[in-house]
This record gives sequence, C-alpha cells and structure tokens, in this order.
Amino acid sequence: MSHPSIWAAMQSKGYSRRDFLNFCAYAAALAGIGENGLGQVAKAFESKPRPPVVWLHFQECTCCSESFIRSAHPVVADVLLDMISLDYSETLQAASGTGAEKSLQDTIKKYPGKYMLLVEGSVPTADGGIYCCIGGRTAEDILQECAKDAAAVIAWGSCASNGCVQHANPNPTGATPIHKLVGQPVINVPGCPPIADVMVGVVTHILAYDHMPELDSLGRPKEFYSRRVHDTCYRRPYYDAGLFVETWDDDNARRGYCLYKMGCRGPVTYNACSVTKWNGGLSYPIQSGHGCIGCSEANFWDNAPFYRHLASFPGFGIESTADTIGTVVGVATLAGVAVHAASTNLRKKSLLAAEHEEAAKDQKLKE
Repeated sequence: MSHPSIWAAMQSKGYSRRDFLNFCAYAAALAGIGENGLGQVAKAFESKPRPPVVWLHFQECTCCSESFIRSAHPVVADVLLDMISLDYSETLQAASGTGAEKSLQDTIKKYPGKYMLLVEGSVPTADGGIYCCIGGRTAEDILQECAKDAAAVIAWGSCASNGCVQHANPNPTGATPIHKLVGQPVINVPGCPPIADVMVGVVTHILAYDHMPELDSLGRPKEFYSRRVHDTCYRRPYYDAGLFVETWDDDNARRGYCLYKMGCRGPVTYNACSVTKWNGGLSYPIQSGHGCIGCSEANFWDNAPFYRHLASFPGFGIESTADTIGTVVGVATLAGVAVHAASTNLRKKSLLAAEHEEAAKDQKLKE
C-alpha cells in the first residue's frame, strides 16, 4: 500500500496549489490552529505521507461514520482519500470477507507505530465478549491487537468514549469504553454522534503536530469540549432574563425563549454544538427547538428522562472548564448562585414589566 502526501494525492486529482492552500486553511481552522500555525499545517500536508487508518466498529449504530462523511468541507472524498488513507473500515471499505481481513492485517503489521486507530462503539466484556464478534473474534480481542502498535487511538462518539446507551443500567453486555481497555492514552471525542467538523479538526491536529491535542481530565480535546453548550447558546440572554419555555407549543417557544425548564442539559454539557453547529454550521438541536440531552456526557442515558427540569447547576461563566467545575458543588455555593440568579431575574422581570407598562401608557396617550 502506498501512502503519498496529501498534496501529492490532491495533485494527482487535478487540484491546484490554491485549492491545496484553501484546504489547509480550512483544516487548520477546524483544528483551532491560528494563522501563525497555517504554515506548519501546509508543510505537514505537503511533505508527510498520509497516515494509514484502521477504523473499527463495535457496539454502535454507525452514526459517527454517518456524521463524519457529512463534514461540510472538505467533502467526504477529500477527507477519506486525500487527508487520510482509510485502509480498513467495515462500513466504508470496498473489500469484504478475507480481502478485508487481509487489509487489516497488512496495515497493522507493515506500519507499526504509524497508523491511526479510530474506534466507533463500546466493547462488551460480559460472558467472554460474545455479544460483539467479527470474523469469529471478539471485539476486545480485535481492539487489543490493533491498539498495541497504533500511533494514536481515537474513540469516536459516546459509545466508544463512555459506553453510551449500551452502558446504561443494568448494562447486560458489560459494555465498556475504549480507554478502560487499552494501555495507551485515548482521545475521547464524545457525542451521539460527535460533530463532523470536530472529528476532522482532531485528525488535522494530529497530522500537523504529530501529537495529541491538549485534553481535559476526561480525555476530550479542550479545543472543542472546554465550554458548556449553555455558555455559548444564543438563547442564554433569555435564561439570564428569566424568560423560559413552559410548554412545547406555548408562545414562549415560538419566541425562542430558553429551554432550561423543558429539561435542556446545556448548562451541564461540554461540547461545541452552539459554536461549530451541524450541517455546515446551519443549526444544532437547541436552534431547532429541542433542548440539549447532554449526549457528550457520561451516563447521559441514566440521567433521563430528558424532559425533566434540572434542579440546579453550577452557575459559573465561560471561563470554567470540565477540569475546574464538577457536576457536584457545595450546597452553600448553589444557594449563593440561586439567590444571585433569582435576584437578577426579578430585577430584569421588573424592568421588563415597567417597560411594557410605559409602552401601554404611551399607546393610550396616542389614541
């Protein structure tokens, strides 16, 4: 198997130098690399061979792959064929049967320490791992063989990062996240599924710098998981003003007020949904009228029902990260936050009421 550089692969398909530099700029932006680092990205894409990639599928629904191939730009053909060399993927490869298994074995044996291992899905460990077998081998057996000599291991989605729905109580198959089974560091990219452009950004960082991006205490790239959805949500001003949707079809819902009372988990969920968004930056669940269900956080299925109003949450600002703020805080802190929030909202409600009353008086005078 030959692995030319990204620039060489793009040249062979008729791309111009301008196209290549635009490609580098967009990939760098996705990875959170500033203008000063663009030259390094271009140099890496121009000179380094495309890394061989093994993409494994275990207990999952393939939504991570579905998300990845819908990356807004570069299009799927560019990502798969120009940016990486996808040597093995049960979902996307053309080969099947013995041909597919040969491709897997060729990659891990010919390129030790050079190939990237991308894993989608959790691994069942109960009853000898019989709940997920491929080619007569258990998922854990395949994972251990492939992870041993991988240059980087990335866990795509919440299934691979924290177990997701398969791991929910009572977890009959013993579904286990990847980082608890392998001996090397794992980059967790949670979400059900993760955002396509976030996935591309993580790969770009590794290609450009030859090392993992900075991770938080849960193994997630800080570039995309350092702020809560709530902190960057366009509905945040309505929360601060105490204006909430009370029922799905009320006037407040039509006005786009805050969905916190409808069970929105944005205040306790760390992800880039409200910044990067989905479908080419078009929208995300809250913008579509549905509260965040916290799909990038561990045990989010066990925290259901999703439409139950959160009792309280840490009321800290955008400078807080998952490393510095836990989901459990002291009663005194919560009480202080609650009092501050309540007094602030009361003041704002009073101001709004006064404004409405003044407007009504003005209207009567005009009449």
